[in-house]
Amino acid sequence: MIHPTAIIHSKARLDSTVQVGPGVVIDEGVELGAECIVGPHVYLTGLTTIGAHNRFHAGSVIGDAPQDFKYDGTPTRLRIGVDNVFREHVTVHRSTKTDEETLIGSHNYLMANSHVGHNSRLGDHVILANGVLLGGYAQVEDRAFLGGNCLVHQFTRVGTLAMMQGGAAISQDLPPFTIVHDVNRLCGLNIVGLRRAGIVSADRLELKRLYRFLFLSGKNLRAAVVQGEAEFSGEPARKFLRFLAESKRGVCTPSADSTVGEDE
Repeated sequence: MIHPTAIIHSKARLDSTVQVGPGVVIDEGVELGAECIVGPHVYLTGLTTIGAHNRFHAGSVIGDAPQDFKYDGTPTRLRIGVDNVFREHVTVHRSTKTDEETLIGSHNYLMANSHVGHNSRLGDHVILANGVLLGGYAQVEDRAFLGGNCLVHQFTRVGTLAMMQGGAAISQDLPPFTIVHDVNRLCGLNIVGLRRAGIVSADRLELKRLYRFLFLSGKNLRAAVVQGEAEFSGEPARKFLRFLAESKRGVCTPSADSTVGEDE
């Protein structure tokens, strides 16, 4: 089902079940999987591979050139998984170099006017609310939620099940399972998200102890991470510690009134 006003390059590869709306432009290097729906006036370009069951709402631009002065105009890549939703006027840019790619996982929801910069990587089940901006090389891990108009600086990481309150901004890594507000300020653990994700009570309690140990005990953070690796054994706690140990930009830190949520 292809609208007669759509412009599709003869070398673009579209599954026979794809639906294409009016005014759509699809360039040569695009591949669309089964049962994708491309809404009106969408532009798909670059060396862009798109899995099945993705939906692109009106005016979204997917796979356009990176906003990077180092980009030399060569064809570069964007890869998208399955079952993602791209709402109105979402923009996703392809990578800067030919041996790299921008990556969108599966089951993500990108709300209107959100932007994913070049070489960024989204995991699965991520939600970007309206107006979220991800700089180049940003990484957002599974099940993270970024509220409206949040800003993520280039090369910054957002951990699994982390949450950014609306209008928050980060230029340092946001640890898994935590909530950030304002600029780089933690305000506790994402307790509701942990419960909804099925993290058991024992692991939630250990995460609370770990959060206090790392951020509220007055210890040097780097030394506390090393000590914590010997004292905390649950997989969520280990994941938290690995994330901190791998950080190159430093991590967000608590505000003065930080808590770890209600007691179990």
